[in-house]
Amino acid sequence: MSRLSTHVLDTAHGCPAAGMTLRLLDINHAPLFTGVTDADGRCPGLPALGPGRYALSFAVADYFREHGVDLPDPPFLGVVTIDFGIADDGGHYHVPLLVSPFSYSTYRGS
Repeated sequence: MSRLSTHVLDTAHGCPAAGMTLRLLDINHAPLFTGVTDADGRCPGLPALGPGRYALSFAVADYFREHGVDLPDPPFLGVVTIDFGIADDGGHYHVPLLVSPFSYSTYRGS
């Protein structure tokens, strides 16, 4: 099994994205885990995973609205979903998200 972690940074405000809801999904997009980022923008409790395809789905619009950002309707980014693969069993997979109301980026972190 491989360890999974994530870290969400709010690039519009220059801080961790505390309180963002996220879901871990399997290849069929069935939910495996639902959590909320902590004060550091991290989500404790993500389960260990075997090799395969997964997705992390982040409720971006809800987060920004809850933090007082006036978004258009519909928002440009509502939910950001990152599809990723785990190839090696026993590794560490870190999937960070840097996000604003109108852009995002990700990479495989360490």
